[in-house]
Amino acid sequence: MTQALDGIGAVAQQYDVFLFDMWGCLHDGIRAFPGVADLLAKLRQRGKRSIVISNAPRLVASLRVQMPSFGLDPAAFDGIVTSGEDSWQALVADTHKLGRRFLHVGSALNLGDPAAIGLEIVADIDDADFILATGPAGDGTLDMHSFGAMLAKARKCDLALLCANPDLEVLRGEQRFLCAGTLAQAYEAIGGRTIYHGKPHAGVYRRAMGLAGDVAPSRVLALGDAMRTDVAGARAFGFDQVFISGGIHAEGLQAPIGTLPTAGAMAELSKSFGFAPTYVLAELRW
Repeated sequence: MTQALDGIGAVAQQYDVFLFDMWGCLHDGIRAFPGVADLLAKLRQRGKRSIVISNAPRLVASLRVQMPSFGLDPAAFDGIVTSGEDSWQALVADTHKLGRRFLHVGSALNLGDPAAIGLEIVADIDDADFILATGPAGDGTLDMHSFGAMLAKARKCDLALLCANPDLEVLRGEQRFLCAGTLAQAYEAIGGRTIYHGKPHAGVYRRAMGLAGDVAPSRVLALGDAMRTDVAGARAFGFDQVFISGGIHAEGLQAPIGTLPTAGAMAELSKSFGFAPTYVLAELRW
């Protein structure tokens, strides 16, 4: 049974490490939620460790630069882990097993320097050894219809698609935008090979625990708004979870940000995924 919370203060003493999702949890894609700064300050005052674990397809250094635009201070966290960094480091360690040339779907802001790790971006799928999908283009859109022919060619050549953000969609304010996970799903649907980095997959959680230090899973609390990624990934690692109901599932739950869903709505959502989160919270606050 999921326990409804008024704030994190009610259970904070039970945990030493707090893993925070970003989009839909710390901010809405435009600005930080009102209670976030106060919550982070109170956790630090009590000696707790706060770590961002995000499916942002950017490198950590790039995300640190971006965070103040949302009203978030990177110094408020004891560490930052991103799916983009996990993907990039996997390519560094790959030693070109996927090949050297890749077609990139996403913004150039999501990439490091390919030449520095012996890789090359190509403009045509016919010249590619693999696909790197980090998300939408710079204008924030991902027109799935335009990718059909490219994915069909990639499948015919048995190219791998490395997905640097398993999210299917994200909210920016009240607008929804498709993420790289949607492209990866479309490729899987035609039999394509996919490689995922990010929640709910293990790599980002291992990175987060490397930053957290020696702590038992029972003393870790993961917070996020997506059942498919945040809650499922934390459950697999043995962490308790706080589901933020005012994020990506708010419309389906009929619970706008700041309001808790009914017990019935929460039960239906949990039934649809086959598991229930430990806690539910309307929005991040102490």
